[in-house]
Amino acid sequence: MYSAVRTHDYDYPESEMDERESLYFDTISLADSEAAAAAAAHRKSISQSRNTIYHSAVDLAGDEGRSSLRLGSGFNAEHAALAWQPGYRQSTALEHLNGGGGGGGDHTDAAIAAQIIALQNGRGHLPTGIGVAGDGAGVGAGGGDDEVSRRLLRSSSNISNKDKKLPITYSQWKSRTYRRFDDGKRSVDFVLAYNGEDQLEEHRRKCEIFEANLQREGLQLEHNKVQRVHFIKIHAPDEVLYRYAEILKIKVPLKPIPGQDQIFAESAHEFKTCLSRMCRSLFSSVQLNTALFPEREPRIHLEFSRNYLELYDTEHPNFLDAGTRYSIINFILQRQHFVEGEETADNLGIEKLVQDGVYTCAYTLHDKDDRDRLLKEWANISKWKNLQPLDQIKDYFGAKVALYFAWLGFYTQMLIPISIFGLLCFLYGFITWGSDPISRDICDDNGTIMCPQCDRSCDYWRLNETCTSSKFNYLIDNNMTVVFALSMAIWAVVYLEFWKRYSAGLVHRWGLTGFTHHVEHPRPQYLAKISRSRRLAGKAYEQDQTGKRTTLDPDVPFWSTKFLPNFTSYSIMVLFICISVIAIAGIIIYRMAQRASHSILGSENSMTFKVMILPMTAGIIDLMVISLLDMVYSSLAVKLTNYEYCRTQTEYDESLTIKNYVFQFVNYYSSLFYIAFLKGKFVGYPAKYNRVLGFRQEECNPGGCLMELCMQLVIIMAGKQAVNAIVEMLIPYLKRTIKELSYRHGWYKSHQDQRLVPYNQFTEDYNLLPAENNSLYVEYLEMVVQFGFITLFSLAFPLAPLLALLNNVLEVRLDAIKMLRFLRRPVGMRARDIGVWHSIMTVVTRIAVASSAMIIAFSTNLIPKIVYAASMGDHELNNYLNFTLAVFNTEDFQVQPLLGGSQHGNETVCRYTEFRNPPTDPHPYKRPMIYWKILTGRLAFIVIYQNIITMLQGILRWAVPDVSGRLLKRIKRENFLLREHIIEYEKQHAMKMAQTEVGGLSKADSGPRQPQSETLTRRNNDATSFV
Repeated sequence: MYSAVRTHDYDYPESEMDERESLYFDTISLADSEAAAAAAAHRKSISQSRNTIYHSAVDLAGDEGRSSLRLGSGFNAEHAALAWQPGYRQSTALEHLNGGGGGGGDHTDAAIAAQIIALQNGRGHLPTGIGVAGDGAGVGAGGGDDEVSRRLLRSSSNISNKDKKLPITYSQWKSRTYRRFDDGKRSVDFVLAYNGEDQLEEHRRKCEIFEANLQREGLQLEHNKVQRVHFIKIHAPDEVLYRYAEILKIKVPLKPIPGQDQIFAESAHEFKTCLSRMCRSLFSSVQLNTALFPEREPRIHLEFSRNYLELYDTEHPNFLDAGTRYSIINFILQRQHFVEGEETADNLGIEKLVQDGVYTCAYTLHDKDDRDRLLKEWANISKWKNLQPLDQIKDYFGAKVALYFAWLGFYTQMLIPISIFGLLCFLYGFITWGSDPISRDICDDNGTIMCPQCDRSCDYWRLNETCTSSKFNYLIDNNMTVVFALSMAIWAVVYLEFWKRYSAGLVHRWGLTGFTHHVEHPRPQYLAKISRSRRLAGKAYEQDQTGKRTTLDPDVPFWSTKFLPNFTSYSIMVLFICISVIAIAGIIIYRMAQRASHSILGSENSMTFKVMILPMTAGIIDLMVISLLDMVYSSLAVKLTNYEYCRTQTEYDESLTIKNYVFQFVNYYSSLFYIAFLKGKFVGYPAKYNRVLGFRQEECNPGGCLMELCMQLVIIMAGKQAVNAIVEMLIPYLKRTIKELSYRHGWYKSHQDQRLVPYNQFTEDYNLLPAENNSLYVEYLEMVVQFGFITLFSLAFPLAPLLALLNNVLEVRLDAIKMLRFLRRPVGMRARDIGVWHSIMTVVTRIAVASSAMIIAFSTNLIPKIVYAASMGDHELNNYLNFTLAVFNTEDFQVQPLLGGSQHGNETVCRYTEFRNPPTDPHPYKRPMIYWKILTGRLAFIVIYQNIITMLQGILRWAVPDVSGRLLKRIKRENFLLREHIIEYEKQHAMKMAQTEVGGLSKADSGPRQPQSETLTRRNNDATSFV
């Protein structure tokens, strides 16, 4: 019975081997609780157990290869041969057992189990009282170990030869129980964890009631109490899954039905055009590995009903996949009470138990094989150019997560054409660098003296000092600026419309067509909130004649109940928006103060300070303020949303999303809007500057403020992406590492016996970070804010889409790595789209049209150039620079500058960027007629541009339907086939029932007919409601 074991069966570090094997022996100990407790007390002294075999009840009795392991004839020869083989070790206990006769084979398992307990107690041999010689394996009085041996031998005598236990190694034991029950057959679908040592009596009682309710629902539970943290393994049998799949109206694939092949073949033929085949061959390097991710056969889906169980394709990967199973179990966990006699919504659900500390956590388990395959082929930066295995992602994480990665991948692919076009526009600026008349005139000018940019400390400066900045400004303010803005507006609409078409195909393939959030059940937190309300508590429950209370879902009036929480929540949101605006205003005043004083960053008169240093430092400070406010408000928004009456999880997520995004919109974009629309527009003139808190407003350079807008955009956009990458990857890694080390080395306790050793899947996943229900919110927000950057302001930096593309290529893989390596497996959730995020991007697209029009009109030189060329007839713009500079008499300064030893102390005239009359005009410093012509041209451009773009966007939305005509036709044909198939099935079933009833009438009366008719009525209702 005893077998030698390879020493290399154990692939763990030497320092962890004893702990893992101690858990191994504790888990499979055949003694009763007293013996197990005695063995557990000596875990530290079991290093010699490293290669010991273990006897487990497995159905390998017929394996001929195992037959030689039993004691019998020829065993001594085999035993001697093994002793000379390298890599093998044998226990000295075998030599004691070799003399066993007759009943020795029957008692072998008990003797070996006693040897295991002896090893746990620090010995390398059997207790002295055990003998297996010819006298019949008597047991002497040898203390505690002898008592263990007696019990093991007594229990082994009752085991038949058919059920005799066979040996497996530690690694074999681990592989069987890694994510299964101890029987090695039932899978672990969900895990509850709690502190087994310090559990309060009240908590213990709640656990017992809660677990008893779970078992009444049909779930199977198994406790694991080997370590300080105790675990409850949960398995959902098929009967439970079938019952709740019907309740939740989950669609599952059917077996092939007549006629479906024709529909699928025609659809595939339409897709396989010459162009698609050519594109597939050109991009073969980005295709998925079909050996690891085979293409799935299409199926028609039907809402699950136990009456039609034989119609479903139970072997299809989409039939109650892992994500669906976990969502069903989570649904059950959320709706079980844990207090007897007071079964209210306030003592309901696993989330409440975790919140109260009864359980430390509840989570689903990663699947090692599937996770390793996804880590290798998907969550791998070296696979950055490959397509994503969306079907497998859906099976693993659920449709909601899969739709996020599908949307992110689609968005990234759609960035490719606009990134290429933006790069071409940028290259156009380089190629035509020397043809810009404005930068050429600035660089060639030697005599134009500009007025000081602050009141006292600033000196006069020469116009040609801005030569370099004017050339860089031309890279983004040229003839292609309007074309790029127009292309961005069209691209945004095309991207959103084609995403809806693409997602409709995915959703149909996953069997989620027709799924609506109206079928969602109320959140337990919502029901608990209603039960605590004085106005609604009486409507939340109803008692029947037996006194049993039933939880109801009453209507919650808006004005009397919902209004105050909503008003409070959004009022606090407005307050934080005001705080954000005040913070941005403080940064603007900082910039004004820097211009009004001697800067510590360098000479305030240098162009390096004016054009580079000051905007960069202000941008960095702005980024820090934005990030700080973001962190504070994000945590506050969750509490505000919890205060509201959000009935379903979808309503909760949408409310949280809207509050957060509105704040983020102001927080991230306000400084950019200031530069684009306000800076330099209301400065005044040297004789009468408009001031804020006594400071002069900032002025734009002679070439405009577009260059500064570009710098601010790059700093905030690139800085935000860098910060998010660090937060998403580094912080989860550090948290997981610290938590794992803390449990492994017992930093939370005073002695080493409290270590949590990860030796199977649920102990390994325990050390991971929890996956929250709204965990995708941060990922969506990051990408939608980025979408706002490139649609609202990218005309100030045509390379912004390219930066977004490079970031998103890595973002897809980094998000995948984070979810697979650092987070627990989230509970799969159904979804048919990306929710409110699509509506947010639609609103941003419409705002972007107005934003682009205003930036082009007020922040570029397009309209002044057109008006100048039409009014002056100078189409070459040779005198345009002088046209944009007004003349000022230095004697008219409101505050005379302190020039000191300046070389410009005798200047009588200076220039400034404005359209005003010269001092010699009868109306000095007033607006000339040309200014009003330019203003009219700007306003007219905004109106015309917006109307043209809006019309083009409307045409595109009309021309590109949300669901393709091909898919609509396929859905109609599938529904027709499905109805016909159900009708035929019902007809055959009715005939069988009629035959059964006719046969039954000859033997008995017609009493049982009524239940049969009720069954038929139910089946007909199912047939009409599910199709």
